[in-house]
Amino acid sequence: MGPVNDNIWFWQAVIMGCPESPYAGGVFRVLLNFSPEDPYGPPKVSFKTKVFHPNIDSDGTICLDILKDKWIPDLSISAVLLSIKSLLADPNIDNPLVPEIAHLYKTDRPKYEAIARSWTQKSELDLQNILQYISVLGFASLAV
Repeated sequence: MGPVNDNIWFWQAVIMGCPESPYAGGVFRVLLNFSPEDPYGPPKVSFKTKVFHPNIDSDGTICLDILKDKWIPDLSISAVLLSIKSLLADPNIDNPLVPEIAHLYKTDRPKYEAIARSWTQKSELDLQNILQYISVLGFASLAV
């Protein structure tokens, strides 16, 4: 986790999928956009990795109360990322951003999990491509 191009207002981070969920093994990139109101206003957080989830839309927008009306200045970025990770494992289907995915979650959980797992495997492939690219550039000893 850290600033993008030394810009203190834009950070990127990685969230690992929770074991025991269809997101297990997934590597999900998120972008955090801080405002000059920080810490009194929430950062705008979005997924850069595509995620099949009732609370995350195709643009990566996240529906999470602490990123809106439940924000409190005492929340650390680690707490925000942990809340997002928890949301991945335990969707809020009563307040979905994508109602169709929430409906699938409610009515056909095995199908929902199969699709989510398939999308998650694509995130793993993205990570493998990134690591391979880093290796080609001569950074083979880079620890990730």
